[in-house]
Amino acid sequence: MKKNKALIEFNGLVTEFHTDGSTLRAVDNISFTLNKGETIGVVGESGSGKSVTSLSAMRLVPSPPGKISSGEIIFHKNESTSVNLLSLSEEEMRSHRGNDLAMIFQEPMTSLNPVFTCGNQVVEAIILHQKLNSKVAKDLAIDLFKKVELPDPERIFNTYPHQISGGQKQRVMIAMAMSCKPSVLIADEPTTALDVTVQKTILELMQGLQKEYEMGIIFITHDLGVIAELADKVVVMYKGKIVEQGNVWDIFTKPKHPYTKGLLACRPPLNKRYKFLPTVSDFMQVDSSGNVIDNKISVRDFTKKIIVSDKERKERLVNLYKQDPILKVQNLKTYFPIKKGFFGGTSGYVKAVDNISFDVYPKETLGLVGESGCGKTTTGRTILRLEEPMSGKMIYKGIDIASMSANELRDFRKEVQIIFQDPYSSLNPRMTIGNAIMEPMQVHGIYESEKDRKNKVQELLEKVSLDPTHFYRYPHEFSGGQRQRIGIARALALNPKFIICDESVSALDVSVQAQVLNLLNDLKKEFGLTYIFISHDLSVVKYMSDRMVVMQGGKIEEMGDADQIYNSPQTAYTKKLIDAVPEGKTEDIRKK
Repeated sequence: MKKNKALIEFNGLVTEFHTDGSTLRAVDNISFTLNKGETIGVVGESGSGKSVTSLSAMRLVPSPPGKISSGEIIFHKNESTSVNLLSLSEEEMRSHRGNDLAMIFQEPMTSLNPVFTCGNQVVEAIILHQKLNSKVAKDLAIDLFKKVELPDPERIFNTYPHQISGGQKQRVMIAMAMSCKPSVLIADEPTTALDVTVQKTILELMQGLQKEYEMGIIFITHDLGVIAELADKVVVMYKGKIVEQGNVWDIFTKPKHPYTKGLLACRPPLNKRYKFLPTVSDFMQVDSSGNVIDNKISVRDFTKKIIVSDKERKERLVNLYKQDPILKVQNLKTYFPIKKGFFGGTSGYVKAVDNISFDVYPKETLGLVGESGCGKTTTGRTILRLEEPMSGKMIYKGIDIASMSANELRDFRKEVQIIFQDPYSSLNPRMTIGNAIMEPMQVHGIYESEKDRKNKVQELLEKVSLDPTHFYRYPHEFSGGQRQRIGIARALALNPKFIICDESVSALDVSVQAQVLNLLNDLKKEFGLTYIFISHDLSVVKYMSDRMVVMQGGKIEEMGDADQIYNSPQTAYTKKLIDAVPEGKTEDIRKK
């Protein structure tokens, strides 16, 4: 990458939000410089101020309640022209936004208009900024779709956002951002919750476009593994402040701030096993005044103490597989009919789960991994009879789930629970979280009185590291990590023996993800639980699982010991999944 003249400078930026008589400094006096052809990775947890920094640069902070209080953002259009973006009128800012500075938002579905085709939205941006006629704009849009490697660009041009995958929507957003060849591209968590293979393709695409246009990129993420492979410099943010910044090699090999150490340590490693995942609190504490106290420990020293030996792991596996399976899935098929015509005739089937077989043993964690659409979630939902199988058997403790009566199924669902991918959509927004957790107890008649149930809910809240007084709060009052803990508490309410975790940490910050994974493992030991752990993230599945099932196109690609599959994958597909995981190793930094 070229690192020459400055493109955009943040000098003492302060952005505040004023609500209910109080003021929150979301961005607190930050300064850094992006040069031409350079990528700066801005990292930190949710609430660190990284997204507000990008919105400030684009002058898109919602006002009220937000306000850019002080500082400068100097954009160098060329060698002779510089402008403070914060001093421009809205009309003047519009001439820069889209033309000189472009942004890719975290969730493409919410930033694409659902009532316009993908092509029309890109054409609109081209016509607005470049004053071209519609035919030339359409040709340019299709050319951009080719450049971002969208399959069948002419077809995608005429499709609506809901008709394409998450990775394809993200490519449409990149095409739109690149339509005016901006000098600065701000990418706000552009790969969060995408499959690792799609993420890898998106990152390679952005790097290719950067070289072609000599752009500067501000890449915002909570994942330092991604930053290692992409960035030249790193800015680490915590509670609105920059706690550390420097070149990517120094940050990864000699982190100075304990918060940086925590972020580096908490992602599950692929080449070793830990007894538990490190978290930020292992490296620093925060006192009552909000001051950071450094625990004075290195990442290397800390992680040495928590490595699981090969002997420990082998002993566990020998004891596990002495038992009879608690669940036997045999030749399971779940097909969804494709309806066609006015009368809804079936023209074919989507083979979501296509003749798969596997066993699960008591107190085991079996990982299901694969890209979106591989059938892993449908497998979990079919086991719970949330989807009906077309054929096959699912034998739980000697009884076929597929042939259970209504009463048997009711008892079965007390014992087998699910933690859903999106805890917010699975919680009733009008019901307090205490009542949401208590509801399954009421349905199944567990405990004799409401007082006993309430006491149990408060005990469960403590178990998942939430305050018992949160009983009376509503879902919107909690963070993503807290809502996931509520989902876990609700799954535990019926004293289950078997839990299906469906992408239960996929959209969480790596530090919060580490806390939730540790919690799941602690609960497993305490209550003797058995898990099916579903995720597209191979590093998370490998950390959690004893055995792993790799799925593609509704079928099982390979199955076996999680460590063996990682160390010697037997299929090209599994190898592709492993190769796509950004590990944040120093070798990745050296490649640049």
